[in-house]
Amino acid sequence: MSPRRQLVVLVSADLISNLGTRISVVTIPWLVLVTTGSPTKMGLVAFAETLPYLLSSALGTPWADRVGLRRTSILCDAGSALVMVVVALTPWLGFVPLVALVAVAGALRGIGDRVKHVMFRPAAEAAGVPLIRLTSAYDGLSRVVTLFGAAVGGLLIAVFGVTEAILIDAASFGVCALLIGVLVRPPAGPTQPTQPESYLRALRGGFSYLGRDRPLLGMLAVISALNMVANASVAVYIPVWVARELPGPSGLGLVLAAFSAGALLGNLVFTTLGPRLPRRLTFLVGALVAGTPRLVALAISDELPVVLVVTFLSGIGIAAVNPLLGVALYERVPPELQTRVIGIAGSLAFVGLPVGALLGGWSVDALGFTPALLTMAAACLVVTAYPLVARSSESPTQSTPAGTH
Repeated sequence: MSPRRQLVVLVSADLISNLGTRISVVTIPWLVLVTTGSPTKMGLVAFAETLPYLLSSALGTPWADRVGLRRTSILCDAGSALVMVVVALTPWLGFVPLVALVAVAGALRGIGDRVKHVMFRPAAEAAGVPLIRLTSAYDGLSRVVTLFGAAVGGLLIAVFGVTEAILIDAASFGVCALLIGVLVRPPAGPTQPTQPESYLRALRGGFSYLGRDRPLLGMLAVISALNMVANASVAVYIPVWVARELPGPSGLGLVLAAFSAGALLGNLVFTTLGPRLPRRLTFLVGALVAGTPRLVALAISDELPVVLVVTFLSGIGIAAVNPLLGVALYERVPPELQTRVIGIAGSLAFVGLPVGALLGGWSVDALGFTPALLTMAAACLVVTAYPLVARSSESPTQSTPAGTH
């Protein structure tokens, strides 16, 4: 199989795995609801999947380097499939074993997702595909999967029932493992030391490098802040605004769809123009547009068209941010450290999601709706504008040799 086709298969396998994860976000809590009737337990099982995902993304990567990236990906997806089968077929085990199984599944997915992303770079270089084009196209496709994954999960439950829906979810991870195991033979990726490092030494090496790379750390802080704003908006701010200002809930779907539509349009444009745009300026403008304006619009306007337009433009802005972080990680980080650093970076970027949901609810209760929005907008502006005033002579995506920070 040609290198370009292998790249397509690798990205497709990753997207299928992502689709399975999005489906499980719906099917597992629904299983808990129908078996226990407890909304609290629904939240606990969702948390039990998310926390191990974040932890394993950072802490499991030294083992992935030892086992090998391709082998780790196959084992993690096969393991996820097996765990989901057990979840589907043994609801009688009770809630605590279910939480443990879901935690194992989350941990496996965290490692599996990270190693696939590390495999992207050598596969793209072998296929002659510019990294900025790959990361932008992948970001857009991931958004499509996110947009429709939950809906697919709900549809599967409605058509087949929750047990069968979870089994179909398990099959998606099995397909992913099969695709990579049979069709993907990536070229040599990150090289490892001749003498294997101890686990703690290897993990410390990843954290140490990221701590020294100030521009990359700044980009991660910006993206974590944007993720915080995004989740606070989806979970709290937008629903509260719709309930306050609109006669019915239909506006909620319109506002969420506006952001998704803007992000998809931005991805299409950036995939084409990205290689020709100045990276640092594009990242900064995209970050500034993506976060604060949508919060300010909710705070000062009661008009749905205004909120829709600003939210749509914010979606366009976010489309440039994630691809540029991906390129920065591939180009700046030495090959032998990429698995660990990309894993840690993923955890730092995603930590804004649960924090955003918590802060969103707390801020509205503690400060009131409009002050909460303006406070969050100001905090987001400070974080996203920081790179403008930070003392750095480097472009955030300029390739930097190891040890020069």
